[in-house]
Amino acid sequence: MRVDLFDFDLPPELIALRPAVPRDSAKMLQVAGNQMSDHLVSDLPGLLGPDDILVFNDTRVIPAQLTGTRGDARIGATLHKRVDLRRWQAFIRNAKRLRVGETVDFGMDVAAEAEDKLPDGSFILRFLGEEPVELLLERAGTMPLPPYIASKRAIDERDADDYQTMFAREKGAVAAPTAALHFTDDLLAALNAAGVGSETLTLHVGAGTFLPVKVDETDDHRMHSEWGRIDAATADRLNAARAAGGRLIAVGTTSLRLLESATGEDGIIQPFEGDTDIFITPGYKFRAIDGLMTNFHLPKSTLFMLVSALMGLETMQAAYAHAIAGGYRFYSYGDSSLLLP
Repeated sequence: MRVDLFDFDLPPELIALRPAVPRDSAKMLQVAGNQMSDHLVSDLPGLLGPDDILVFNDTRVIPAQLTGTRGDARIGATLHKRVDLRRWQAFIRNAKRLRVGETVDFGMDVAAEAEDKLPDGSFILRFLGEEPVELLLERAGTMPLPPYIASKRAIDERDADDYQTMFAREKGAVAAPTAALHFTDDLLAALNAAGVGSETLTLHVGAGTFLPVKVDETDDHRMHSEWGRIDAATADRLNAARAAGGRLIAVGTTSLRLLESATGEDGIIQPFEGDTDIFITPGYKFRAIDGLMTNFHLPKSTLFMLVSALMGLETMQAAYAHAIAGGYRFYSYGDSSLLLP
């Protein structure tokens, strides 16, 4: 399909620069089939059934944004995907000034060697020294806010909490699974009282989620891979819940992509541990999920293509037009949608 089919005009003032307070006070647009209705996230317990299961991503965002120098050149690095204990694949700003074998000094006794350059232009960085890389990043890194926020204001101390979900446990993401940013203890208690269950999986979201689609046809776009895990006990519970008539509602496109990667043609979710580069566009047959809670995505993005695959392109074009007219807030810190095909 042509990528420009997924384009739309978004007024820049609708890009959220801070999350709603409290988190579950954000707006939520429910799209059920081709019917739309306006709600708040706090209304969620009344919109789901007592046998439904919300599936959350428990990945934790690390301070993966680094700024340093190579000689007199200023170099920026956004870590994307862990290779091993000391190596990360990273997207580099001012990459023309960095060559394989050179060292970038990120300050605070943190440095990394550019060990390899990959075909997509990213580098493999090997962090020097003996300290765990996690400690180095805590010292020299900052939260990797999406460019559409970071270009409009400085990253500050609030973001260390705001850009982390309440489920964040497994360190390794360089972008938040933002649909789950809307959840609070009170909302979870209300969902539990309504009989709505929950499960967690892990997908370490990579910086590739922010990369623009630069091709004209979706078939020509190559997704970056991300590491994920669903353990056997979780897969068994999810399969049992679905067999008993419950719906699996993925909270975020990250949870959805991992569930779909782990599910066979028979609709059975298998244990999974490894990389996935699944790219979902209209025409895809969903196997694992029955609904999706997600924020509002960028024009021509792989995530807008995903929601269009789930609900239909015309339905999502109408839903986004409704959201824009209604003043919904967009992107990572923005409002939510509940999509039920």
